[in-house]
Amino acid sequence: MEPTLDYNTTTNASIDKWSLNGQPSSPHEDLRVIVPSVLGVICALGVACNLTAMFVLLSNAHKGKLSLINSLIFNLMFADGLVLLFSVPFKAASFSKASWTLGRVVCKTSAWFLHTCMAAKSFTVAVMAKACYRYVSNPTKQVSIHLGSIVVVLFFIWLSSCCVTIPQWLFAVLQNGCNFIVPPEAREFMSVYVKAYPLSVYCAPLSVALMYFWKAYGQCQRRSSKTQNLRTQIRSRKLTLMLFSLTVAMAILWLPQWVVWIWERHLAEKHLENHLFPSPPLLLIISAQLLTFSMSLVNPLIVLSLSEEFREGYRGLWRRLTLRKQPPPKAKPGPHNPTSLRSPSPRPEVSVESSRDRSLSQSLSQDQFDQKKAKEEEGIVLPDVEQFWHEREGGSQTAENDPIPWEHQDNK
Repeated sequence: MEPTLDYNTTTNASIDKWSLNGQPSSPHEDLRVIVPSVLGVICALGVACNLTAMFVLLSNAHKGKLSLINSLIFNLMFADGLVLLFSVPFKAASFSKASWTLGRVVCKTSAWFLHTCMAAKSFTVAVMAKACYRYVSNPTKQVSIHLGSIVVVLFFIWLSSCCVTIPQWLFAVLQNGCNFIVPPEAREFMSVYVKAYPLSVYCAPLSVALMYFWKAYGQCQRRSSKTQNLRTQIRSRKLTLMLFSLTVAMAILWLPQWVVWIWERHLAEKHLENHLFPSPPLLLIISAQLLTFSMSLVNPLIVLSLSEEFREGYRGLWRRLTLRKQPPPKAKPGPHNPTSLRSPSPRPEVSVESSRDRSLSQSLSQDQFDQKKAKEEEGIVLPDVEQFWHEREGGSQTAENDPIPWEHQDNK
């Protein structure tokens, strides 16, 4: 009977090594506390950043800014959120225990779920690079895409991711811990899968993405010499830079995990674990997993920092959460507003008596005017008032003492 291939998961292999160390003050015991704490920080910050980016994208879609690139960015943030919510907590719990205590279902699905989300992110980046190149090649062309087309693209991305990672679910067995055990009848298939899986999930999609981003960058450089459509050119260059940064970050942060994965599978397949071909170092295993999970935190930070559209949406969300409701702005004067300029209306008519009173109030003091007004109402006419009206009717008033010179000027 041929021996079975026992591919221990990296987490379980590290825990078996830790359980052999009996001293509590050993570095392995410290890592049982440090690693879950770091994973908890990554999970909390990553969930907050991904939810913020997803909210901005949903707000833009609600405003009518629906595009394939924004939908793919949303899918990338969605996959990061799934990794942080459902993979990181279980990984932290498995690090903190000396044996697998999470049950058969979690053992069967944890590795498959993580690899599915990572494959979906890789395929999303490849499709995103193609869409970016098409946009940069002709940024002035108005491309209309329906919601149904976007749903179909995202469906095929996730369907491909689920299918390519089926062996991660099929051969996971809860036996002396959570192990990856391949039966003898699947040995030839697994030897091919170990080589084809990294090429189809990591090498091919990221290589295609880098190729399209390089071509898009060349398009931006050629178009930057023209003065027309300068704003569109700048926007295309910034979009290419942001998506290219996402691809480079994924390639760098995911590379150590693939080195560990291929190393362990190669040792298990060839039975070469000895002094010439040792197992991967514990520090490399832990660092690779932390870098893989930190990718879900780095991606939304890159999007929020390099995209002006996302920064504006983030500022609007922050104002909505922190500031009080602002009063509505005052309406500007217009033809239908009460503050608009009105046509001049005729001044109210003034009686002769009121004009006479105004003239007297200007020439006499207020007290004297009140006294004379009271006596006029009683029928008594004072001599100085009578003299004033006689001089006015007779025209003997001099120009210096004339209290109403405008009347004489009009007559002249």
